[in-house]
Amino acid sequence: MDKIKPFADPAAYENYEKTLREKGVFPVAGVDEAGRGPIAGPVVAAAVILAPDADTGDIDDSKKLSEEKREALFDRIYGMAVSVGVGIVGPGEIDELNILRATHKAMALAVGDLKEKPALALVDGLPVKGLPVRHEAFVKGDSLIKSIGAASIIAKVTRDRLMYALDKEYPEYGFADHKGYGTKKHILAVRRFGILPCHRKSFEPIKSMLCGGTLFDEF
Repeated sequence: MDKIKPFADPAAYENYEKTLREKGVFPVAGVDEAGRGPIAGPVVAAAVILAPDADTGDIDDSKKLSEEKREALFDRIYGMAVSVGVGIVGPGEIDELNILRATHKAMALAVGDLKEKPALALVDGLPVKGLPVRHEAFVKGDSLIKSIGAASIIAKVTRDRLMYALDKEYPEYGFADHKGYGTKKHILAVRRFGILPCHRKSFEPIKSMLCGGTLFDEF
């Protein structure tokens, strides 16, 4: 696994997958995750192999896009991808493994879910232990490389839909609004209604609440 030094020419990122194909490296999968920071819900990773002629003009880091735009691109990516893989690791495993290892497991599951094994994976962030293929890591890769941006959109929309399902099951917690992040509204709901199975027990302030702490006094 390799961490790539930044290219001097920004255009080199956009053309990197084309450059790899010209060198005989294909298929190439972009890999990214969503949900490392929330105090509830799973961490979700996606792997995307884009077709060489895919129209990728609107694809970007999912955090830069509106929810409406992400939803539209989600369907488009599935339509123009050679293959899409998704990996999901729930809160229980996150507590057991820690969030870094759980994220790496979700990424490995996503790559394993692809219909064909990629010759190379391009990963957002830092190198990933246990990824079942050779990979290169790019800081801010979801903004720089289209297949990673596509993976970030698939991961984000998939996770958001899971949080909407939780919202229907537990409407008093507001999961549709905060998506499991530790907002004031969310923490007040936990304080009032209790800790759910979907909460990450190793994350603060849930961990302190379980231990009888007083971390919620500020609210």
